[in-house]
Amino acid sequence: MRVAFVGWGAIARTAAELLANSPVEIVAVAVRDGSIDRPDLPAGAQLITEPGELAATAPELVAEAAGRDSVAVWGHVALEAHADYVVSSVSAFADASVLKELREAAASNNRRVVIQPGAVAGVEALAAARLMGIDVVEHRIVKPPHAWLGTPAETLCALEDLTEPEAFFSAPAVEAAAAFPKNANVAMTTALAGIGPDATKITLVADPTASTNRHELHAHGAFGQLDVAIANSPLPANPKSSAMAALSLVRTIENRVNPIVI
Repeated sequence: MRVAFVGWGAIARTAAELLANSPVEIVAVAVRDGSIDRPDLPAGAQLITEPGELAATAPELVAEAAGRDSVAVWGHVALEAHADYVVSSVSAFADASVLKELREAAASNNRRVVIQPGAVAGVEALAAARLMGIDVVEHRIVKPPHAWLGTPAETLCALEDLTEPEAFFSAPAVEAAAAFPKNANVAMTTALAGIGPDATKITLVADPTASTNRHELHAHGAFGQLDVAIANSPLPANPKSSAMAALSLVRTIENRVNPIVI
């Protein structure tokens, strides 16, 4: 399968390394600045910088891992090139118009937009539970204080002085994803799998005793009750990202070519 990556940061590079021995051919990598030397590009991959260059590389699947500002523009050209589109920066869908436009583009080109689960566990169970009915979804994101540096958390609590966990933000997923697009990216994933961005409650916690990035998902409704927690090790190449974000991207891509899918 011919795959193009949008973005060449830690998540994309890790995914490409893990796909090296799979039936996946990385035919293109899209970046903002083509003047920077990138010696670690996959063999045979074409470096592109403009959306208009994508179609000529003939991808069957385009995998985004570049940030929310890249989701819409690259999604449109991918779908118009008759490639399916995997989204990692799900916080882009905090803007409902982006989700609507890509849904329509996918339908008109008979393609699919695939939201990969990223660093959160239980997404498949949450999506299944929705068919019977969900009343409440709560998603707590717990990280060490230093993981929240460079975000609005700096003005919401004294990150460097914490001696115990502090929940500094609690709001619907649409607000969490808009305010914390990098750190709370999975907020929209949970919301879209379950009861929607306006009804899904996201709580952000800075915990000075934490050594991992933790996601705690709770839901209940007619289906029963769901409680799932995952403690993610950081990605070595980028401590602000969870390793599971790259691993989930690889699984999503491999599920397109593997003869047995779980």
